[in-house]
Order: sequence, then structure tokens, then C-alpha cells
Amino acid sequence: MNPPRRFSLELPAWVDELCVDPERSYAPEERMALAVELSARNVRAGSGGPFGAAVFEQQSGRLIAPGVNLVVSSNCTLAHAEVVALMLAQQALGTWDLGSREHDYELVASTEPCVQCFGAVHWAGLAGLVCGARDEDARAIGFDEGPKRDDWPACLEASGVTVTRDVQREAARAVLLAYQADGGPIYNAGHDDD
Repeated sequence: MNPPRRFSLELPAWVDELCVDPERSYAPEERMALAVELSARNVRAGSGGPFGAAVFEQQSGRLIAPGVNLVVSSNCTLAHAEVVALMLAQQALGTWDLGSREHDYELVASTEPCVQCFGAVHWAGLAGLVCGARDEDARAIGFDEGPKRDDWPACLEASGVTVTRDVQREAARAVLLAYQADGGPIYNAGHDDD
């Protein structure tokens, strides 16, 4: 058997129901509401883990790309909501560098980034990161967020990414708790699902 040479990800069809108007301008609080709803719907639909994210044009509030966690359905540990949203935004804009355009882009994530997503945010060229639930909220239900520095927001700020935390934290945290209560898989590499 030859090794695979192609890989693709596809958002669940239900995402289209939430993101129907490509010209809509999302107010800042609506951006997080969308990320949280993406995470909640992902859980309810059984299409992935309790994480949602979206890339927006910062000034206009135009949605560039949504993302949901697809780790289990894609058999790919890299398919976190933030990474999916960033990949789709880069494809939509035709660039790997989201800092090379005339617009500033921000990633809005239902939960603070794990160590992998922290790196992706740093490398994507974003102007901003907006987070809902905290790292400790994800860890509290069993997710391993990796060895991320305690001063990670300052590290991003030093590289030009503004970080805003605790936006609709309780709503985002409620999705994590519902996922845990429903027995959703906690997929940590090298560990059995509790």
C-alpha cells in the first residue's frame, strides 16, 4: 500500500445554516456568540468536540471562515476548531499570511488556545484573538491543553496579536460542561478515554 498523498477536511453541513449571509457584519458580541453556537451545535450534532472558532475581518465584522473541532471525525489531532477556521480563512483569502492584507483579521474562539492552536495563532499573522472559556475550563473536564506558557497572552501581544479573554466565558464553559455530562470523548493522545 502506498502512503496517502492527500488530506482534506470538510465542515459539517449544518454549519451552512449558521453562516448563511456572507455580507453580514457581526458586532463584537455576535462574533463570540457564533463561536459558542458552533461549539454547542457541534456537540448536539455529534460531529465533533466542544470547540468552535471563526475568523473575522476585524473592522467590518465580516465572517471570513468558521471552524469546528473535527479531531475524532477526521482522525486528525490537528483538526482543532481554531486550526480549521484558520486554514479555511487562508484558502478563502488566497494567502498563508493573514497579516499581509489591507484588513486586520481576528480569530474568535470558544475556548482559549491549546499549545498547538497558540502556535497556529502566532504563525497565521492575525491582528487579534478573542477567547471565551479559559484553558482551565477545558482542563477541568479532562482535555490536555499541552505545555503552554502561563504568560501566553503576553507572548502573543509581543508579536502583535491583541488578546481579549473571558468574552461570554460562562456560555462557552457551559458547552464544555454539557459535553462532559453527555459523555463526549476526551481525546488525549496516549490516554484512554475516561
